[in-house]
Amino acid sequence: MAIYKDPTPTKDGRCWYFKIGFQDALGNNKQYKSKKYATKKEAIDAERKYAVTATNKFETSEMTFEDLYNEFIKHRDDKVKETTKYGYSKKKSYIESLFKIKVKDFNIMQYELWKQQINNTNLGTTYKNDIYKFLKSIMNYGALWHNFNFAGVYNKMTNFKNPNEPRREMSYYTYDEFKQYISCEDDLRWKCVFEIFYYCGLRKGELKGLTWKDIYFDKKVLSVNKQIIQLYGRKNYHFSDTKTRDSKRIVPIAKVLLNDLKELYEYNKKTMYGFNDDFFVAGDARPISDSSIYDRRSYLANKANLKKIRIHDFRHSCASLLINNGANVTLVAKYLGHTKIEETLNTYSHMFSTALDNVVSLIDSLDDN
Repeated sequence: MAIYKDPTPTKDGRCWYFKIGFQDALGNNKQYKSKKYATKKEAIDAERKYAVTATNKFETSEMTFEDLYNEFIKHRDDKVKETTKYGYSKKKSYIESLFKIKVKDFNIMQYELWKQQINNTNLGTTYKNDIYKFLKSIMNYGALWHNFNFAGVYNKMTNFKNPNEPRREMSYYTYDEFKQYISCEDDLRWKCVFEIFYYCGLRKGELKGLTWKDIYFDKKVLSVNKQIIQLYGRKNYHFSDTKTRDSKRIVPIAKVLLNDLKELYEYNKKTMYGFNDDFFVAGDARPISDSSIYDRRSYLANKANLKKIRIHDFRHSCASLLINNGANVTLVAKYLGHTKIEETLNTYSHMFSTALDNVVSLIDSLDDN
């Protein structure tokens, strides 16, 4: 790195410039000569700014999709949540077949071949389109930061469609089914776990993030203010913000759950070494693992002779419980931490339809009296 003065200044007197050597992200040795500046200080400042980003510069004519992917991931690192970054890593394998293609040469035939490869997998249409959106995000980044022109490809790219794919049915436990389910649980901690899922409608990550300081026994509420991201086992976890801003919420605690939580808290105080309010409700000094939750769910369903539902279906079960007992859409949305009421309506419209039928029946019964 060096600052030079050109003996032949420009017409407006600019004569200072810098030269800098660097190795780009492709591993190639490069040298850059700047434009001319009016003062030496301007040239020094410009050199410093250039040096900060020099190693991120690419010769775009040689950039492959792998190069673009790696730069995109690095760029997004401090801009998205850990769950999003984890999603990126899961989708990487599905775009690796494009990695050796030079970005400037990417064409619609290559896209169609890639699309055919994805179609040959057993992935659902929704997830295939998530991968499609991920690819377009990478392309959009290339267009914005490297001026790649994808216009000829964009206009012909289409997403994945499968009109014959059956719609995934929403499963849930009725109140009586859940009472049958939970009656088979004799471990107090696990009883609290599934009662929180069912009565409070928490997402899995939200439940795992609950610590005892989030339980307000005097007010009979719990605070959902964070979630646990746990990628590779119980030891490798960290806190993350909730899914959306509106996911942060205060949830009332049903009497049966409140009593069980009080009993569990007192039991943990007596039996757990070093116990304090920073310990996890569904765990100890560390949160409970996903696999443990899944295994216990399956064990209880089999023991109760009930259908096995997904962990997220306990959240649907909570919604069903609220709706079938007269809760309106605004209350359900707030209870579940949905950002918009439309999300609640779109997800549970069939349940509200049933509830509305019951309301009409009540009105009709008035004439029978």
